[in-house]
Amino acid sequence: MQLIDGKAIADQIKQEIAEEVNQIVANGGKRPHLAAILVGHDGGSETYVAHKVKACEQCGFKSTLIRYENDVTEAELLKKISELNNDASVDGFIVQLPLPKHINEQKVIEAVDYRKDVDGFHPINVGRMSIGLPCFVSATPAGIVELLKRYKIETSGKSCVVIGRSNIVGKPVASLMMQKGMDATVTVCHSRTQNLKEICLNADIIIAALGKPEFLTADMVKPGAVIVDVGTSRVSSTETKSGFKLKGDVKFDEVAPKCSFITPVPGGVGPMTICSLMRNTLLAGKGLMNK
Repeated sequence: MQLIDGKAIADQIKQEIAEEVNQIVANGGKRPHLAAILVGHDGGSETYVAHKVKACEQCGFKSTLIRYENDVTEAELLKKISELNNDASVDGFIVQLPLPKHINEQKVIEAVDYRKDVDGFHPINVGRMSIGLPCFVSATPAGIVELLKRYKIETSGKSCVVIGRSNIVGKPVASLMMQKGMDATVTVCHSRTQNLKEICLNADIIIAALGKPEFLTADMVKPGAVIVDVGTSRVSSTETKSGFKLKGDVKFDEVAPKCSFITPVPGGVGPMTICSLMRNTLLAGKGLMNK
């Protein structure tokens, strides 16, 4: 069993991006600029945004954090998005999800100019991705594909099961895995899937992205399978000072011995998500969607 070290790969990619940014700036080009909108004080969101700001520093980007309290109106948020859309100094920006209940997330996602949508959530980017056109690919799916490539894990002709059908991970990663270059045969499973265990037992690659801690157990995995764990649930724990522990969707201790490759939680897919966002920002700075 080999552990897929997302942190090590992410550090390597950030170094590659930083070198390219240094070259761009040395040649008189503009330093890429990422802005982030953070609403409220959700613990998970605060942590993610702090990691994103730090990653911008490592990559040599300029970053701007725009904060609002939970009671910000939808109109106020949409006005700020419009300003960022029209601000030529900002190459890409994200609105950190989830948002408070009184704000329509889909309306916010669609308000972002798709040419600056480095999260890859806008319907235009999602549509372009599904037919293989240049676009900003959703960060977590892009990170998963990059990990498989960098570890030289064979995907062509392999049976890949994606557990979860979210718009942010499940659907886009299924689409990427079946595209030319990856060439996997993909089955998407979800809460209504029957015979889930049997389907998983036939899989060469399982991507678990359903948000249920330790859902995938050893009896669902065939020997030698590749396991990608996208789950990050905060579970109460007496083992840590904070009183909680991050758990993946895979029961790691019992599944790992059966695998050829497996991603840990934390330190697997998570660092790659932020890394993919950095790569999208670099592409935005280079005018990917204006060509």
